[in-house]
Amino acid sequence: MVNLLGKPIVITGASSGIGAATALACARAGMPVALGARRAQKLAAIRDQILALGGRAVVVETDVTAPAECDRLVNACVEAFGGVYAVYANAGYGDESPLHEMSDERVRAMFETNFFGSLNIIRPALARMLERSPQPGEAVRGHVLWCSSCLARMTLPRYSIYSATKAAQAHCATAMRHELRPLGVWVSSVHPIGTATEFSDQVTARVGGTRKTIQTPSSLKQTPEFVAQCTVRELRSPRGEVWTGLKGWATRIGMGAATMLPGVSDWALRRVSARRESR
Repeated sequence: MVNLLGKPIVITGASSGIGAATALACARAGMPVALGARRAQKLAAIRDQILALGGRAVVVETDVTAPAECDRLVNACVEAFGGVYAVYANAGYGDESPLHEMSDERVRAMFETNFFGSLNIIRPALARMLERSPQPGEAVRGHVLWCSSCLARMTLPRYSIYSATKAAQAHCATAMRHELRPLGVWVSSVHPIGTATEFSDQVTARVGGTRKTIQTPSSLKQTPEFVAQCTVRELRSPRGEVWTGLKGWATRIGMGAATMLPGVSDWALRRVSARRESR
């Protein structure tokens, strides 16, 4: 078990949803928090909530596609709190479109934010972790978290590029976990299922208000606060992948079965997709 009290964490995409909820949960656990996102006013509101809880927080307006801005966020964490213990690469967005209708610009833009944006914040944060000498008896000297998705393990029609970015995150997390563990740095991937955040509304707006892909029923959606609690448990007791609660584990098993039985998976997706197209 890792005592999180006083251990600083950098979080991107922290102005709303899972990022904001995780920032608050980490602050409640005693972690100083450095928050980055593009929406400065929303960031400031999360900072004020953390300060009201008696926590510590700094905010830096950050576009994760700009490496210099990610460097600035990490440096702000070091200046305010003396170092970086953990980084949560959470910024990202989705799009719901057939691949053949997506321009190269749209495809590259999603990779720039979801995948390269994660690398842009992880690299400078990891450098800060590695420059600190391990303390006596310290099993974990740093923790890198990638916010992936359940769709890293199986895609859906119209979500090919989003799923590809999330699969890339998950594969990198797995490789880095083995590469960095001898150096005392743990690496995890977080795999939320459908979550009640702005994500779905933003996808709907991006595709002009009409959604045709399978969506998580409201009864099965999780709250960002629940995902945040699972993430804090991961920080306290590191393991490889975070699948959130019983619903998350059920999703993981279902997607594993779909991978083992691709013919059955294709049949089910065809039937569901046909029903949605006919609406």
